[in-house]
Amino acid sequence: MAYIDIYDGWKSDPEAFWMEAARSIDWIRPPSKALFDENAPLYEWFSDGLVNTCWNAVDRHVEAGRGDQLALIHSSPVTHTVKGTTYRELRDHVAEIAGGLRAKGVQKGDRVIIYMPMIPQAVEAMLACARIGAVHSVVFGGFAANELAVRIEDCKPKAIIAASCGIEPGRIVHYKPLLDQAIELSAHKPDFCVIYQREQEICELIPGRDFAWHSFRFGVEPAECVPVEGNHPLYILYTSGTTGQPKGVIRHTAGYLVALSWTMKNIYNIEAGDRFWTASDVGWVVGHSYICYGPLITGATSIVYEGKPVGTPDAGMFWQVIQNHKVKSFFTAPTALRAIRREDPEGLLIKDYNLSNLQAVFLAGERADPETIAWAAKHLKVPVIDHWWQTETGWAIAANPFGIELLPVKPGSPTKPMPGYEIAILDDDGHPVPAGTLGAIAIRLPLPPGTLPGLWNAEARFRKSYLEKFPGYYETGDAGYLDEDGYVYIMARTDDVINVAGHRLSTGAIEEVLAAHPDVAECAVIGAADALKGQMPVGFLCLKKGAQKPHAEVVREVVALVRDCIGPVAAFKSAVVIDRLPKTRSGKILRATMAKIADSESFKPPATIDDPAILDEIRAALQTIGYAKA
Repeated sequence: MAYIDIYDGWKSDPEAFWMEAARSIDWIRPPSKALFDENAPLYEWFSDGLVNTCWNAVDRHVEAGRGDQLALIHSSPVTHTVKGTTYRELRDHVAEIAGGLRAKGVQKGDRVIIYMPMIPQAVEAMLACARIGAVHSVVFGGFAANELAVRIEDCKPKAIIAASCGIEPGRIVHYKPLLDQAIELSAHKPDFCVIYQREQEICELIPGRDFAWHSFRFGVEPAECVPVEGNHPLYILYTSGTTGQPKGVIRHTAGYLVALSWTMKNIYNIEAGDRFWTASDVGWVVGHSYICYGPLITGATSIVYEGKPVGTPDAGMFWQVIQNHKVKSFFTAPTALRAIRREDPEGLLIKDYNLSNLQAVFLAGERADPETIAWAAKHLKVPVIDHWWQTETGWAIAANPFGIELLPVKPGSPTKPMPGYEIAILDDDGHPVPAGTLGAIAIRLPLPPGTLPGLWNAEARFRKSYLEKFPGYYETGDAGYLDEDGYVYIMARTDDVINVAGHRLSTGAIEEVLAAHPDVAECAVIGAADALKGQMPVGFLCLKKGAQKPHAEVVREVVALVRDCIGPVAAFKSAVVIDRLPKTRSGKILRATMAKIADSESFKPPATIDDPAILDEIRAALQTIGYAKA
């Protein structure tokens, strides 16, 4: 069937569509129906079914005779190690950890925080919680103590599972002191902690509270899978909130299983036995969906990568991993490809590796500019597929469904809505706008299975953040448009749409033009306050390695490019060359923070920022062009 047949089939009978999709999951008690809408607009999916995520991700593959297949491959250039874990080994490890948790009193519904680097034990800890119905909340390893404390306060975990350290290029990140400080700061105290001691750093354990991972696992009865209701929370994942208080996105069990199972074949073209690599972190939603749960539910082999796109040791490491582990589909963030392109503009390192198993590259997490997509497609010689989704949705809102058919690619668009998502572009009053017109992107309710049913202990905040502005819709917080063919274009966060003398302009559209300059590797545009025009666009340019032109000449050329491509209406006159852009650890550019610096406003660096010192560099660069005044 073609994409349009499948999408129209969903639209004509959503209930039948999702009940059919649910047949790919092993149920302890099948659901009586798909959608439960009695509490609309708070919808639930498959609520009266009984199911277990760990069974679907691990045990059933062993029972099916595929226990000797690799479930996980840990590729760690920072420790110079590669290690595989079969499905049988994974089942046994997870059952032991789950048994240890149960022996210490962790039960169905209890929360467990996981604070670990990119090691297989992080995935095992997640699955162990799912096995006994505990609700895990993964916090990015190395998060600051005060931010970890906020999450401990909010979800009140019975236990915390952590590692002694994380490893970054050239340094060790000491997790245990951060964990101890966070527990000290929090009014809520966990009953106990489990610490995985890495050989790079053996930390001190607090007697009576801390237990070593290996001793914790052994000597207890392995746990069996505990049935949970379809609407039982699998996890809480915190995402940044505009108020500074993080939002705990809830993921219900059954809908997530069904949605991820559907996406693995239909979007990523992955089936049992295939090799799938997502270069993210388990602390982010992409890591939850497509390092841990999605590939394992399908019976694929998932690569757990502990390293960077560049610097561990060079810009060819991604291609080495794809070659060595025969990766079929690869998923990363555009910012990772931009970092590689900056170091290796001609793609010379790509030629050193055999990428014959690679069928496609998928991008998400940050807007994928057409220049980066074109560069990757040229050198990798496979489809490079942008797709768009959010922490809140858990899987793609819009994508090019590679496993169904490869739709015609339009650079700059993540293609078309997936089944379950009916997208509308609305003006500020909630009225639909014509094709090609920039507006707020909203999704008609109900959202499909696998998306957030609410926020942890914060129903009022959930309604206010997502449901109130456009009744009957979910407000995405993104701005963009639909073209005449129904393709979606994500141009900016709603907050990044700037108003220049009454004209609403997308920073993403200006960034597309800047990125087209042959010397520009990466860029960002913000709106800075202006007494006359309200806001003025300001550009930040990171140049390719080896770029020879004087910075002033590059700035003059990009200003001329914007005037030619967008017109004088953009009023684009200011740009500055910098060494690097401020980003979160997941690769999102901190445009809102940069705008506050430009306007000399006070701000709090986001908890997820990769390197806070870069903000001083941004301030200094802005001062050279008359912004960020003291």
